[in-house]
Amino acid sequence: MAMILEIISISLATAPWLLFGLFLAGLIKAAIPQELMKKWVGGSGIGVITRSAVIGAPLPLCSCGAIPVALSLYRGGAGRGPATAFLIGTPGIGVDSILITYALLGPHMALMRALGAVITAICTGLLVSSTKTSAPDINSEQLRCPDRCGPGTCTSPWSETEKERPEPWAARIRHGMIYAFSDLLDDIGIWILAGLVVAGLIVAFLPPEVLIDYGSGLLPMLLMAVIGIPLYICAAAATPVGAGLLQAGVSPGTVLVFLLAAPITSMATLGVLRRELGKTALAYYLSGILLTSIMLGMAADQFILFAGIDVIAQSRKVRELIPEWFEWTALIILISLTIRARINFTRLRPF
Repeated sequence: MAMILEIISISLATAPWLLFGLFLAGLIKAAIPQELMKKWVGGSGIGVITRSAVIGAPLPLCSCGAIPVALSLYRGGAGRGPATAFLIGTPGIGVDSILITYALLGPHMALMRALGAVITAICTGLLVSSTKTSAPDINSEQLRCPDRCGPGTCTSPWSETEKERPEPWAARIRHGMIYAFSDLLDDIGIWILAGLVVAGLIVAFLPPEVLIDYGSGLLPMLLMAVIGIPLYICAAAATPVGAGLLQAGVSPGTVLVFLLAAPITSMATLGVLRRELGKTALAYYLSGILLTSIMLGMAADQFILFAGIDVIAQSRKVRELIPEWFEWTALIILISLTIRARINFTRLRPF
């Protein structure tokens, strides 16, 4: 019973912000065509790598959903450093997940997560940019996503047909909203549900005194990073798990390591990266994520300790901003949209 109550509580806190995040994701999809992204991230150098990481951060793409976009940018002239920064920054954080982080973990954790994702993307992009080309080209069929982010088809919202058939703003916004509340929601919906269940289990059965002595320091952060890198879950789904770990006594810095490492990559990403850029680039990619996320986690713990910030108290204050009736309304709408997206996917699924 305690687990169910915790799941409901976290779901109510998440629903309004997730709906708003999906709405913003639809607007971003409508506003940024692929040709404009290619112009922004074309070339190489630290400036382009930084721009690629910043541009990729708010985009509504999961890890394997970012693969076809990142590789098309790479094939279109972007250097391996900028392409890598985009491939990391895009799934590391997004408008939907940053709003959920704000709701469940408070403003400081949301800010540190956003900055951490960008910094991780920049540092890893710089490492990968120092490698030389050592892998053969792959054909266009391999540019497609080799895995799925969730139960839905792992597709990119940026299509090559956009440059051939420019659409009026009204149509672009409509298509952006269809993508956000149908395709994207179907991709992440079941993972968010899994994250809520895991968070409920952690909060209900792991009291703070169990982990408070073992939830901070280098070893727990290393463990979180090692577990998080291959254990792919999308950024939005990782957030309630992080909130559960925080309430169970894990330090904010250790939670930050998990939030940075888990959504950034997947086995699909690693496989494509190895084929496209080579083994050396893959090793630099993994090393950059591992070292940067741990350093950021340690810095976050020191900053929070020095500033005297109570992250859990902050998250409770955020919940007070929205009345309970609005939370329930948002949750009902979100469940209805998720069911509708799942039904539409089942009808369109090829056999």
